[in-house]
Amino acid sequence: MPTSRHGKVKHLLKNGKAKVVRRTPFTIQLLYDSPEYTQPITLGVDAGSKVVGLSATTEKKELFVSEVTLRDDIPELLSTRRQNRRTRRNHLRYRMARFLNRTASKKEGWLAPSVKHKVDSHLKVIGNVHRILPISRIVIETASFDIQKIRNPEISGTEYQQGVKLSFWNTREYVLWRDNHECQHCHGKTKDRILNVHHKESRKT
Repeated sequence: MPTSRHGKVKHLLKNGKAKVVRRTPFTIQLLYDSPEYTQPITLGVDAGSKVVGLSATTEKKELFVSEVTLRDDIPELLSTRRQNRRTRRNHLRYRMARFLNRTASKKEGWLAPSVKHKVDSHLKVIGNVHRILPISRIVIETASFDIQKIRNPEISGTEYQQGVKLSFWNTREYVLWRDNHECQHCHGKTKDRILNVHHKESRKT
């Protein structure tokens, strides 16, 4: 269990009754038999797509808190790899085209690399806390937001199918109306009578 008695920790290390097993967070392991009594500890996990928040608490105080930032460059790296692979194949004159040979994506339970990284990272950080604290309960916070409920707290039933785009032919017409038929780049400075909608697509996709 965590302790704030730093003098006792120093005494145990000096007399060889404990050893350091981790520097960050500073963790020691006792080298003699001790009572197995532990306090119930609850680990709260704020699961997120970019940041994971962790907080281990007892009934009286917070013992451990951390914030882990997840990687967000995996889709970009995969796109770069795909582009480089296509470039190499275009320079191989007699190499046959390869289609549908990625067997990994056909396996049951397969996840995209970016999603798999997020899942594995959540499990890893939770496991790291388990190694230093006797966690008895885990609470994971998963938040889902009802955008239409935020706009109209009284909405219910079929009203969800009658959103702001109901009277428009398609999303394009709704966006033009939403922006008051004004270019979002120049904001009407060019005074063009015809508003064009441009679609940008990455060459890596």
